[in-house]
Amino acid sequence: MTGLMIQWLLFGACALLILAAGPKLARNAEIIAAKRGLSDEWIGLILLASITSLPELAVGISSVTVANAPEIAVGAVFGACVFNLGMLVVLDFAVRGESVYRRARQAHILSAGFGIMLIGFAGLMIMVGGLGISPTFGHIGATSVVIVLLYIIATRAIYNYEAKIRESAAQEAARAPTAVSLSEAQMWVAGAAAAILIGGFLLPVSAANIADKMAIGQGFVGTVFVAAATTLPELAVSMAALRQGSVNMAIANLLGSNLFNILILAVEDSLYFDGPLLDSVSPIHGSTALAAVVMSGVVIIGLLYRPETRLFRAVGWISIALFTIYILNAYIMYISSI
Repeated sequence: MTGLMIQWLLFGACALLILAAGPKLARNAEIIAAKRGLSDEWIGLILLASITSLPELAVGISSVTVANAPEIAVGAVFGACVFNLGMLVVLDFAVRGESVYRRARQAHILSAGFGIMLIGFAGLMIMVGGLGISPTFGHIGATSVVIVLLYIIATRAIYNYEAKIRESAAQEAARAPTAVSLSEAQMWVAGAAAAILIGGFLLPVSAANIADKMAIGQGFVGTVFVAAATTLPELAVSMAALRQGSVNMAIANLLGSNLFNILILAVEDSLYFDGPLLDSVSPIHGSTALAAVVMSGVVIIGLLYRPETRLFRAVGWISIALFTIYILNAYIMYISSI
């Protein structure tokens, strides 16, 4: 068995471990929402989004400390943002009848808007990183400080907005299963989070080895392969939430994960001691950030316009636009890596 095959097997095993933990998260998160009287949007945005983003966090920490692969760390974050938005295509395809954008609450526009602000700011700082215009605090860039502040503002604003429509939480909670106790649900969530963390920590090591053996850029590997693997929890959890009838939890999980993903950049920066992280990677990652910004804009259009037309009664033009942008970005990253 060749070394490359072994690395691919390790990569696949980590991905399967991450994928297996997803359904447990969705079911027990809904139970926690019922017990706590929280809305499905808030649970999806904060609890699920934070936990399903643990692979990105583990990948980032491992990439900048163990694997010494900052390109993979940053590529995985922005690639995960694009992949999360691309997963709305899967949700739209899985929903029969009217499109997922017509079933979703327009409150998700606030999350998507803050996502544009955070992703756009981080992408801009990468593209101008070589100019040296961003001050530093030791080895940490001022960009990371701003990212943390923006994330706090975003979550606080969304929480306050949710408080105005909190009466919907009782209706959503009534649909959630209640046979499992709150403590049991929390234990299941913790166990699933641990499984996700282990798989995510080992992913970048195998990904870096694959990139070296295949002679392709680490940025492409991080943006496409690692990002796809680390977003498996988001896919599994969102699909499970959709099967449970909670479209809003599914969408909130994806949009909330993008907010948390950008926060991960600040964590990675604090652990990368060779200077500000965003100043140390290729500006090409800015194109992925721009793709995520454009895709977020498309999602906002879908939530506002709420289109009825579906191609072959299967998928709407909003989803086609999202898929096209995702493929275009993957092609750009591939061309830049060879």
